[in-house]
Amino acid sequence: MLELNPGLTIWTIVTFLALLLLLRAFAWKPILNALTNRENTIRESLERAEHAKETAERILAENNKRLAEAEDESRRIIAQGREAAEHVKNEIAQKAHEEAQGILQQAKAEIERSKVAALQELRTEIASLAIQAAGKILDETLDEAKHRKVIDKVIDNLPKN
Repeated sequence: MLELNPGLTIWTIVTFLALLLLLRAFAWKPILNALTNRENTIRESLERAEHAKETAERILAENNKRLAEAEDESRRIIAQGREAAEHVKNEIAQKAHEEAQGILQQAKAEIERSKVAALQELRTEIASLAIQAAGKILDETLDEAKHRKVIDKVIDNLPKN
């Protein structure tokens, strides 16, 4: 068994080379093609995954941008609402103040009219009392129209309070 047989060695080498040629012709090309196809498939899958990742990141960035814009819009709408409410509040306060001033002016005018009417009534009453008093003092009936003129003249000369 440990002897070296040159015929067997040559046939072993020839068989090995034939097998090598057969494997190269029939097995290596399909194996290399399969490995190349597998490599291309993996590369394409990685490229698609990278593209999908980039697309997802872009969509996420767009969504974040839209969310930020929506938040800004909602803040702006809230600020406008507050501003409008403040404006309405100020208008209502202004109208209430104007109405109060109008009512106050009407009340002052009414008081002035009542004061003038009361003074006129007081003058008339004083004139009547003065005529009656003068008539009783003189024990005679005086001309009422003449006395009224005199009394009105005296009352007009009185200080106005």
